[in-house]
Amino acid sequence: MEALSVAEIPEGPEWQYEPKWDGFRCLIFRDGDRVTLQSKAGRPLNRYFPEIVEAALALDHARFVIDGELVVPDGRRLSFDDLLQRIHPAASRVKLLAASTPALFIAFDLLADGAGMLVRQPLDERRRRLERFARQTFGRSSRFRLSPATTRLADARQWLKRAGTTLDGIVAKRRDLDYRSGTRDGMCKIKNFRSADCVVGGFRFNEGRRVVGSLLLGLYDEEGQLDHVGFTSSIRETDKKALTGRLKPLIGPPGFTGAKPGGPSRWSTERSAAWTPLKPKLVVEVCYDHFSGRRFRHGTRLMRWRPDKAPRQCTFDQVEQVKGNLMSLLN
Repeated sequence: MEALSVAEIPEGPEWQYEPKWDGFRCLIFRDGDRVTLQSKAGRPLNRYFPEIVEAALALDHARFVIDGELVVPDGRRLSFDDLLQRIHPAASRVKLLAASTPALFIAFDLLADGAGMLVRQPLDERRRRLERFARQTFGRSSRFRLSPATTRLADARQWLKRAGTTLDGIVAKRRDLDYRSGTRDGMCKIKNFRSADCVVGGFRFNEGRRVVGSLLLGLYDEEGQLDHVGFTSSIRETDKKALTGRLKPLIGPPGFTGAKPGGPSRWSTERSAAWTPLKPKLVVEVCYDHFSGRRFRHGTRLMRWRPDKAPRQCTFDQVEQVKGNLMSLLN
């Protein structure tokens, strides 16, 4: 179940509000002695978070499916940088980090328990069962926490004020709806800024240098075509050489299968407009000011890489579109 990015907190008795944690979305499946951690993109995460696998096996319930967030605490804050370090190819490095910067799993939905599947139950019932599950099992675990939830708008607004410091924003969920896997129906996310996950479909070199200068961003349209929607050039100078090396193995056509970057214009030369296509493997989260006409109207700010996201999840429906007659504001 995914969230639609909106600008304002939805109001009404049908909504439940929760903090939005700064981590990796994760499903935990346990069936007896088998535990599977699954990313939002459907990829296995067991090898990267062995301490969570071990903690899940230690819970009293032998069969369950929990939806939640993997986070790494750093004092009273959460460290997304430390979390990214866990996605490492070397098992020895993962083992060291699991001991030095152990992760937590923050649970916010229960999809199955010993009595059976709960996905067709409304959120109110799933939340009641999750709270009972947490009371019975989480108290003896140092790696599991229950995410708070409220129906009070005042509480949600207070949480939103902490976004960017201890939280990533808030989430609003319809209390009367079932769990709608793969859709953005019934769940919204609200931040103090607007961001989007985009595919890196290509790049441009720095003018006069053979290092990456900007990343070209793409979103998948309704027909499954990758459209070019803008760029980000907020790459730290010290990172450009290493990033260029990271991109080289991914160079290859077509880059964008739908709308493509434009050619030279009055603002650019043929050389500065040239771009290099990449295989659609990498996802970045960018912060933006304005999105219209199916593209970012200004340059975006690179926030972070998202190895936990599948490129195919980067679609236009995550970007809130302005509706209505904007000219009426001038009347």
